[in-house]
Amino acid sequence: MLPLLWPDPLPVRLLAGACLATLIALAAWHRHALTLDGALAAIVLGTVVFALGGWGWAVLMVFFFISSAALSFWRQHKRPNVGRNIAKGARRDATQVFANGGWLLLWALANMRWSHPLWSMAAFGTLATAIADTWATEFGLLSPTPPRFILDGREVPPGTNGGITPLGLLASATAGLSLGFIAALLTLVGGWQVPFAPGWLTLLGGVVGSFGALLDSLLGATVQGLFFCPTCQEETEQHRHHCGTFTHHLRGWAWCNNDAVNALASLTGGLFAILITRPFF
Repeated sequence: MLPLLWPDPLPVRLLAGACLATLIALAAWHRHALTLDGALAAIVLGTVVFALGGWGWAVLMVFFFISSAALSFWRQHKRPNVGRNIAKGARRDATQVFANGGWLLLWALANMRWSHPLWSMAAFGTLATAIADTWATEFGLLSPTPPRFILDGREVPPGTNGGITPLGLLASATAGLSLGFIAALLTLVGGWQVPFAPGWLTLLGGVVGSFGALLDSLLGATVQGLFFCPTCQEETEQHRHHCGTFTHHLRGWAWCNNDAVNALASLTGGLFAILITRPFF
């Protein structure tokens, strides 16, 4: 059964998706939440997700983007100098857009070719991971207690790859639960369909989101490239530090940046959601 308020046929869905995605992307670009290439990527992503996945997918994607962008700007306003060694700022470019939500394109295309509710679960898991990781990062940078390295528990500076805080862990669970709660509400108006009580979507969001955020931290502590600025005597994600000095490679894969880690974590989150819910379908 198609969800309510779903325009048909496909050309109409594509046009409706393109119009909505363009309005949101242009507003985000105007508010400096997206770069120009990031806005174009968001238009492509939003159009395909709405047309092939459904408006329920689009609602969850919009909630992820708006809440994450607002949180990033709020954190930068509260503590602008914290986490300055992170490679990118609050404005999301095309790479960041696709790193967090690009797998939705795959799930949407799979849903068009082999229609099955599990693709919705994959999309849900990808978004739960993305929003949980983003909220954990932003709240973690505001934490009154210093982060602890996920591998050995030692204190590390805010923004360090693999650093976790109690506030960040709480934020990741809250983000996943929030996404799950919205998905549960969508079941009441036909935007989402699951073969179990809708309330379980809330719990599923919290579980998958927390798992995905922890996986992201683990990947950040192991495979993500870390560099050192000899001038500032600081560790950083940047190949060229904010002071202008070219940095030295310390550990991890030099090519593996935060976008690559986010992409891998969001893919795993989608697959994890499929694994958990597969017995119900």
